[in-house]
Amino acid sequence: MPRIGKHLTRLLWITRSPPTPLAYSRSVEWDHLFDDLEGQLASEWEAERAALDAESERLRISKLTLHDRLRALCAQASVVVLDLGDDHRLHATMRTMGADWIAVTAQDDPRPLIVPVPAVAEVGTDHGSLLGSLDETAGLTPLRARMDLGFVLRDLARRRAPVTLSLHDGRLRRGTLDRAGADHLDIALHDAGEPRRTSTVQGFRVVPFSSLRWVRVEQPGARLP
Repeated sequence: MPRIGKHLTRLLWITRSPPTPLAYSRSVEWDHLFDDLEGQLASEWEAERAALDAESERLRISKLTLHDRLRALCAQASVVVLDLGDDHRLHATMRTMGADWIAVTAQDDPRPLIVPVPAVAEVGTDHGSLLGSLDETAGLTPLRARMDLGFVLRDLARRRAPVTLSLHDGRLRRGTLDRAGADHLDIALHDAGEPRRTSTVQGFRVVPFSSLRWVRVEQPGARLP
């Protein structure tokens, strides 16, 4: 029994003895190797996730329409420069929009202008607003989505609101809208500030929507539909 106890004591001493320098070095090397592998794996996962996010964002942007971008600019009340062709530029703030028109206010002028979307050749804005227009925004309500240019002009005709029309050839027409059809309007011409009366009307014009650059409502703060 004493001999067995001596051998057991020696075995326990060997078992509890600290690792040799070589064994400790190899253990540290393995730890570093696993740390490197974990770091590489995490980096690869992060790169793959970033690539997927970038591809998803490119796919989302590829589906954006001009209408989406303009709606986002309206939501931000962005200051823009609308190029309406033939060096006609409108410095304005985006306000709201409908199915095929946008409403803006020019600098230092509270009178609303209605601009047909097809009349817009370019939209200039700052880089922050440009990037912001890529963000997802709430779509138009079903009612607003049905409010096309004709709907808005018929509302102005019903209210007998005085207007100024800017045409693509540079001419201005002032008066009161009598009616609006599907693709054109009728305007009774009279001087600005004059009510529409038989004695003040100077003539009548039928104007296609395609000839319009903008329609200005000659009432500061006038309500749009």
